[in-house]
Amino acid sequence: MRAMLTSFKNFAFSGSLIDLAVGLAIGAAFAAVVESLVGDVILPLVAAVFGTPDFDALVLTVNGSAIRYGSFLTAFVSFLLLAFTIMLLVQAVRRATGREAAGAQGSRECDHCKSFIPVDASVCMFCTRDVEPIVP
Repeated sequence: MRAMLTSFKNFAFSGSLIDLAVGLAIGAAFAAVVESLVGDVILPLVAAVFGTPDFDALVLTVNGSAIRYGSFLTAFVSFLLLAFTIMLLVQAVRRATGREAAGAQGSRECDHCKSFIPVDASVCMFCTRDVEPIVP
C-alpha cells in the first residue's frame, strides 16, 4: 500500500503532469480570449458587411421538418474565423520571438546518469555531460 501511495505521489507531483495542468489552464484562458475576440469583434464586423452577425434564421422546411442549416453556417463561419485568428496570433508570436512558440516537447533518459532531460537537450542538466539531441 505504501508503494502505491509513493507511486501516486510521484505521478501526481511530477513536473510533466504539473506542466500539463498549467498548459491546460493557460489554454483555456487563451481560448476564452480568442472566442471573445471572434464573437465580440470579428463577427460584428461580418455583420456590418453582410447585415447580420449570424445565419440562424435560415431554415429549410422539408415535409414539415425544419432543417436549420443557418445554425450550422453560423457555427462553421465562427469556427473558420476562430481558426484564422489563432493562426494569425501564432504567427505574430513567432515573429515577435524570432523562433517557434513551442520547442520540442517531451523528455528522455540521459544515457549517462539516467535522469530525465528534454528531448532536444545537448547537455544533461544533471550530470552536465554531452548528449545527442533527439530532434523530432
